[in-house]
Amino acid sequence: MKIIAMIPARYQASRFPGKLMKDLGGKSVIVRTYESAIKTNLFDEVFVVTDSDIIFSEITNAGGKVIMSIKEHECGSDRIAEAVQNMDVDIVVNVQGDEPFIDEISLQKLINAFKKDVKKEIDLASLKVALTDKSEIENPNNVKVITDVNNFAIYFSRSVIPFHRDKEIQVKYFKHKGVYAFRKKALLDFYTTPMTPLEAAEKIEAIRYLEVGKKIKMIETSVESIGIDTPEDLEKAKKLFLNV
Repeated sequence: MKIIAMIPARYQASRFPGKLMKDLGGKSVIVRTYESAIKTNLFDEVFVVTDSDIIFSEITNAGGKVIMSIKEHECGSDRIAEAVQNMDVDIVVNVQGDEPFIDEISLQKLINAFKKDVKKEIDLASLKVALTDKSEIENPNNVKVITDVNNFAIYFSRSVIPFHRDKEIQVKYFKHKGVYAFRKKALLDFYTTPMTPLEAAEKIEAIRYLEVGKKIKMIETSVESIGIDTPEDLEKAKKLFLNV
């Protein structure tokens, strides 16, 4: 089973343009993320895939492997799918470019899910983390996920799911973390399918997989990711990096 990591990397970001090129301990955020992915030793190969000449040159100059996107893409899955179309690979793991402090344990859990999947029932695997704070549960920026008894995703939403009508029933809430591991076929099927109505309404790409019949295995983790979405996040990351 050949397993690779793909790091989709856009230069422009609505909340923090150019964040992947910001300095983090003497190297750019995107180079730190790339090197962190390699250091996990979980992957046969690691690639950055980008639409930016700046990021392309940055990874090349750092001695890394980078692919330039041919088309414009709405989401990371599309960008990765285009890059892997002609690659001989079984499992593709999407590593977030703005998360240089890679959660190696959670990535290992995603990969293990496929290694144990002898019947090949899993099309893709992703992560969920428990939510307990009411404001976090109600926050539409937190995508919630509900699963069946085998931990396959039933639905994702920015709304509160499940709706807690009967307060005597214990209910758990989970946030979806946008880290994926795909079988190559599932990724290419996604790429060749137009955006679906529920996906468009919620602005959640995982819903497209469900709408076209793919099975998503959800793996619970207790580790919250450390992403760099704002200048304030970058300052926190710099402090954390000094202590690593």
